[in-house]
Amino acid sequence: MSSIRCFCCLCFLVLFFLGTSCDYQPYKQGRNLYNFYCATCHMDDGSGLKGLYPPLAEADYLAKNQDHLACIIRYGLSDTILVNQKTYNQEMPGVKDLNEVQITNVINYVNHAWGNALQHVKVEDIQKALKDCKDQ
Repeated sequence: MSSIRCFCCLCFLVLFFLGTSCDYQPYKQGRNLYNFYCATCHMDDGSGLKGLYPPLAEADYLAKNQDHLACIIRYGLSDTILVNQKTYNQEMPGVKDLNEVQITNVINYVNHAWGNALQHVKVEDIQKALKDCKDQ
């Protein structure tokens, strides 16, 4: 009887891990926050709104400005920027509702979505970046 019970437990564990591994979604909170706060302008697929809002998918601006992303998300951006050799000057409002952990999750999602293969950031990096931009 105990061998049947062990076999059933083993089967349950195998099915549990197989079932949950298919649902593995890294950066899930970041994706959810991105979809809520960012996708309206930057689109679900990170392609941007042609001519108005820049793409985030495979965007050279992201790679060159990793140290500034937290400040841009929190405080917005009103400068003219160059993304993939195209100029954008539409103002981006800041999202002050997001805390440091949420900003970290959004950046990590964007850094690894849509063909982006950028660095993984830590909450400590975001806290320092936000302190630095606030001090300026």
